Amino acid sequence: MNTFEFPRSVRLLSPGDFSQVFNNTEFKASNRYLLILATPNKNDVSRLGFVIAKKHVKHAVQRNRIKRIIRESFRLNQHKMANNDFVILARPGISDLENGEIREMIDGLWFKLRQSNGKRPNKNKRK
Repeated sequence: MNTFEFPRSVRLLSPGDFSQVFNNTEFKASNRYLLILATPNKNDVSRLGFVIAKKHVKHAVQRNRIKRIIRESFRLNQHKMANNDFVILARPGISDLENGEIREMIDGLWFKLRQSNGKRPNKNKRK
């Protein structure tokens, strides 16, 4: 049975956890406002971390709102995905979106990641 919790064990907490994802990104999904980087982990759960810069989202209330919406979406979708570490990066303009728009956007990115999971990106694509 799946539990839809968000305990400490499903969060990226240390700088080393984040570095692991940034240095070994295997899957990406993005749109105008969000970028998700993912790398497989050896844990039995997916984990989530955020990088939401003050430069892009000025007010703490807005940063917390965005994180809350994304956490809730992750909590409901984590059992549908392979065990990966995910880092969510916010881009400028996301704070102007309504809650429903952010939720729809992040759900679409989770779907995109589920579709590409298992397929390695072509790293020689750009030339």
